[in-house]
Amino acid sequence: MIDTHAHLSDDASEVLQRARAAGVTQVIDIATTIAGAREVVARAEREDGVYACLGVHPHEADDPGDLDELRELLLHPKVVAVGETGLDYHRDYASHAAQQELFAAHLAIARDLGKPVVIHTRDADEDTWERLAEHDGPVILHCFSSPDLLGSAIENGWYVSFAGNVTYKNAYALRDAVRQVPHDSLLAETDSPYLSPQPVRGKRNEPAYVTHVYAELARVLELDVEDVARQIVANAEAVFDL
Repeated sequence: MIDTHAHLSDDASEVLQRARAAGVTQVIDIATTIAGAREVVARAEREDGVYACLGVHPHEADDPGDLDELRELLLHPKVVAVGETGLDYHRDYASHAAQQELFAAHLAIARDLGKPVVIHTRDADEDTWERLAEHDGPVILHCFSSPDLLGSAIENGWYVSFAGNVTYKNAYALRDAVRQVPHDSLLAETDSPYLSPQPVRGKRNEPAYVTHVYAELARVLELDVEDVARQIVANAEAVFDL
């Protein structure tokens, strides 16, 4: 199995050991700042089966740092995607104008480098759609929680990634979305250390727990979990060129 979106930290070696014991052999480690991008690249160099996705989170848009350095880091052979990037109007930690500018810059870099882009969107679906409608390249909607974007995602062949919140008792809309996503566009993630799946809710999330997401997707789709895992791994290998 693969965890397509995790935020690893200093205890990554121990966390990855538990992940491998659970059958999770590949993890995409996500950076949200320039300083974090340096750390993620260094971790990917050290750890087998770990790949990097580098970007500046929209929360940091008012002071994003040196995007030229980000572009250079994105050239590393273990960097497989740009992001996470997008728009977050829920917290308003950064101005909407700055977020829009930063999002556009990430999309331009992704196009220039021919890399997929990993999207964070919260309470900003309309503006997110307007930006992505102009984007030519693979798109991953991470930690999917935007049913209003589902039709556009399916129409445009975007990848839709589900996290631990799909296992929550009242996540009816997310489970309905799972049934609608084409199987070759489906991904699974933890977004660890956040959003622990229901069976381990209250614990810090980690890549080993993506197994609960796979199990829920299989239950909802009425398929064997092994078949779902094979499909998701194939999808991840295709979009991230693993």
